[in-house]
Amino acid sequence: MNTVMFNVSSMETPSSPFPFSSIHNLELESTLQELFLYDIQVDINQPGMILTQKLEVNPLIPGVILTEENQFSGMISRRRFFEYLSRPYGRELFLKRAIRSLQRFAQTELLILPGNTLIVEAAHKAVQRSPELLYEPIVVQLTENCYQLLDIQQLLVAQSYLHQLTTELLRQHSQSQLIQTEKLASLGKMVAGVAHEIKNPVSCILGNSNCLLNYYHDLMRLIQAYHENTQQPSPMIDDIKAEIDFEFLQQDLGDVIKSITVSSERLSQLVNSLHSFSHMDGSQRREINIHDCIDGTLLILKTRLRQGIEVIKDYGDIPLVNCYSGQLSQVFMNLISNGIDALEEVDKSNQNPRIIEVKTQIKTRSEREIYPAQLAQLSQTNRLLSGLPTHLQTISFINEDTIHINSVSKWVSICIRDNGAGIPQEIQSQIFDTFFTTKPAGKGTGLGLAISHQIISEKHGGQLNFVSTPGVGTEFEILLPIF
Repeated sequence: MNTVMFNVSSMETPSSPFPFSSIHNLELESTLQELFLYDIQVDINQPGMILTQKLEVNPLIPGVILTEENQFSGMISRRRFFEYLSRPYGRELFLKRAIRSLQRFAQTELLILPGNTLIVEAAHKAVQRSPELLYEPIVVQLTENCYQLLDIQQLLVAQSYLHQLTTELLRQHSQSQLIQTEKLASLGKMVAGVAHEIKNPVSCILGNSNCLLNYYHDLMRLIQAYHENTQQPSPMIDDIKAEIDFEFLQQDLGDVIKSITVSSERLSQLVNSLHSFSHMDGSQRREINIHDCIDGTLLILKTRLRQGIEVIKDYGDIPLVNCYSGQLSQVFMNLISNGIDALEEVDKSNQNPRIIEVKTQIKTRSEREIYPAQLAQLSQTNRLLSGLPTHLQTISFINEDTIHINSVSKWVSICIRDNGAGIPQEIQSQIFDTFFTTKPAGKGTGLGLAISHQIISEKHGGQLNFVSTPGVGTEFEILLPIF
């Protein structure tokens, strides 16, 4: 806090009475006590001449705090003091008499704010005053009996600076989001290109490995026929068979060819998963098997899942879903990756198994309940309903515990649950906010859940809900409408 201090006997002008440069140290959460305040006090029993001397010698002083027996009694501004002094007989009436008499005439409604009031909030309250009080200084209460003055001009300058700061931060955030979007788009194109280039040789290996296995069986049959129809065994053939360990080769060659086939099939699945994941066409929906989409995501994340994390799949009987497959794969990738991150942070001395459970089912209930954990994530009721088609949105009951939303449609439910540390209660309402992340710099962008929420609610007319209990784990539920 910057403060100019005077007393009755001191009439010197401060060397830097209004340091505008100090506003550059302000932040969005800065308060009034961080601004340049004037500590100018005069007892109301002193003559008015004291005010004249003080205000004329120091032309930037916005006003004076009035006290009586060292207790706050009020405030008179420079503008109002000279206004009354300029009236007929004003000098005769007020300069020689005690300031108390002037206070009775010039007293106005004061704006008194605590020192910890946000600058933005104070500026809002200041400009809401009546026009005749608009330029009156603000009284800032720092402690129980410590009052100082804030010039309204400085408050507005500080508020203007914070407005510019907010605009710049929003521009930087927008630019960061644009860069991140471009990176994701470039990554998608790169993955699609790599998947396309790998797909052809993988298909060749897979096709030829099947042919090779058939050729192997045919050759083994031919060799067996030669062996059974040869009258005299040949010593040279016997030597070669011993040299190459023919019996072992006969068994192992088939196993090698089978392993090549299995590996080729797995590689083909991985390539198809990468191709599906990078298929980000925003204008074309297509019917997909949700289970294949989830399996493809798990295959891509297989390396991370090897770190002692068990995946339990409980797939129900669900229909094909008409959706944007690439975007849905991105949501699965974000949610499962977050689950892995949560499990990696669990204390390794914990003997409990680390589990990610994926469950799918059809929800046909005409009424779905949204509990406090979901209420915390959404600040307004209309955001609760943002994912539902308009003709399906009906609130049947609201109280502080539960909101019931009536819906006559069927929904595909995909639940992704982990038994990690859970999300702290105090930040649960922020997890879908853009750029909000608890991960260290360089590891998290704060975009994953925000983008996932947007994809599910805006692109697919669904909902992304969650329930999290610290120390127990977190469960995300994706609800996709079946039309």
